[in-house]
Amino acid sequence: MRKSTSGAGDEGRLGEELDTVVAGARRRAFRDGDRQIDTAHLLHTLLELDPRARAAFAGGPPQVARLLGYLAQRAIGYGVQWSGSVEDSGARRRVRPRDLRGIQGVQGVRGVRGVQGVGMSGWSPAAVAAMGAATARARVRGALRADGPDLLAALAGDPECRAVEVLRRAGVDTELLVAALDGELRQQSTT
Repeated sequence: MRKSTSGAGDEGRLGEELDTVVAGARRRAFRDGDRQIDTAHLLHTLLELDPRARAAFAGGPPQVARLLGYLAQRAIGYGVQWSGSVEDSGARRRVRPRDLRGIQGVQGVRGVRGVQGVGMSGWSPAAVAAMGAATARARVRGALRADGPDLLAALAGDPECRAVEVLRRAGVDTELLVAALDGELRQQSTT
């Protein structure tokens, strides 16, 4: 079994597939010349790597292909307006420290109410919030580790993040997507 790169301790750790998503998003941000992993990097890598995340879209493979097309244009067209800016949707103010434990590169989280000085070197505040929301969602379903649908629900649930901007541009009803993923969560917690 591969050792998780997300850090020590079980609570708040990512599942192996999300460790891979984070590593891919980090490479993508570096390759694009971005200082931070943002929610669009996470969404792009998640859609490439996680079949359950791709299967969650009501529009099926054509909708996922359109999304990936927008995400691939980030460095040359769509998304250029984000270059050199920090993504902060305001969602980080809702993050609890226990939701961030064990996520590589997100350390020293104290006093999250104001979230000033949160140790998020290399992460946008909105991406930190999404990772925290994904681990909180995993706990609700009784899991120790977050998975792809947890992260997709967290990304789609932040109406001000870059990932939602791309989702909406590709014609995804983000409220419907979150509701479908939440329905899946309810089914998992009752079985």
